[in-house]
Amino acid sequence: MPRRQCFDTSVPTVLVRLDRNPFHHGTLGATRSLGRAGIPVHAVIESSTSPVARSRYLRSARERPGTDSSTELSALLARIADEITDDPSHPVLAVPLDDVSALALARRRTELAPRFLLPEQTEEQLLRVADKAELAETCAGLGLPHPRTELPEGADEAAAMAWSLGLPVVAKWSRPWLLPAGGGLRSTTIVRSLAEVRELYARTPEAGSRLLLQELLPAGRDLDWFFHGYVDSAGRCSTGATGRKERSWPDGAGLTASGRWTANPTVDRTARELLAALDYRGVCDLDFRLNRATGAYHLLDFNPRPGAQFRLFTDPDGLDVVRALHLDLTGRPVPPHSPAYGRRFLVENYAALSLLASPRRRYAPGPGDARGRTECAWFAADDPLPALAMGRAWLAHQLRKAPAALRRPPRPRRPDPAVTPVAPPPRTAPDQLTPR
Repeated sequence: MPRRQCFDTSVPTVLVRLDRNPFHHGTLGATRSLGRAGIPVHAVIESSTSPVARSRYLRSARERPGTDSSTELSALLARIADEITDDPSHPVLAVPLDDVSALALARRRTELAPRFLLPEQTEEQLLRVADKAELAETCAGLGLPHPRTELPEGADEAAAMAWSLGLPVVAKWSRPWLLPAGGGLRSTTIVRSLAEVRELYARTPEAGSRLLLQELLPAGRDLDWFFHGYVDSAGRCSTGATGRKERSWPDGAGLTASGRWTANPTVDRTARELLAALDYRGVCDLDFRLNRATGAYHLLDFNPRPGAQFRLFTDPDGLDVVRALHLDLTGRPVPPHSPAYGRRFLVENYAALSLLASPRRRYAPGPGDARGRTECAWFAADDPLPALAMGRAWLAHQLRKAPAALRRPPRPRRPDPAVTPVAPPPRTAPDQLTPR
């Protein structure tokens, strides 16, 4: 145990994740981080057969409620607290690992406290950043660079706005946690034609939230960055760092498949100024993309909870944002965060898909980088069973998807933006398009 971190190991942690994704590696990262510090870790997850349930550091796994109701979640957490502690007044730390869980805990914070330790957050504060439409308004109000965003009120208006932004455009559902499971809707989609825009807008009632259209900032090498931090109860963000996204899945517009801890003073300063302006508390994960045309870093996303790759920013003494959260809310000092530039985080299953999509893409070390340790999301020598369970589940998942993939017509392969510049597609005048 690092000498400068002194945990109150009598305070157990309940990790909360209401989404049904069995491949959420951030849950495993939080389990290992706190479990290795000697803190009892329990989890509310999609199933007791989830790969994370195989971790030696997880004391127990409870299946999530049948709905996303915050009332059901609150009742479940109360039962768990009674089961894992002998004293009904003994505190328990709750850590949300997806947006819907963070919002549910913030909504019920008054009734959960003081039994559950939670950052001082309200649902309204979190919606300012978690809701994609409200995030665009927040950025506009603060003068923070953000992709041009439009909120259409009808299919025709959506097509006109997409044309104005310039195809292809990014289509997002403002509250992706409301998307129905198994409905085939993705939180973010790159649409390349007005017909696709119209078809997607027609599914608004099914999606449960508004569709917004955003300018697509060109992808490329060294353009995608993220900031992870923890703002303590006094408003200090002593634990925070920037990283560079090296590979993603889906390629060029998805989650981090490989990332590296790299200093970026501009992104770091922008993120900290935003957190201060919002009077934010707790763990956060912010995504940025550099617009080469203007030299500005645009905020693409703000997740009010630990990002799945938060373990990238584990300093030489083992401190990360989840450990900082436990230290702070149990009244222990949070030591300064020591940089470990060059440290790399690899998500094995998604990195393999990214490599297949862009095998020629390579990344040179950035300024200040040194060859650092690589931490894998799933495999760990001291905890190998989750990786084996993930491998079996991933293979079964891919085999289930294979028939549908074979029936789809092949899409033209796009040039790798890290190798060859991508020319914009030819545009057709609006009056030459067939109305739908």
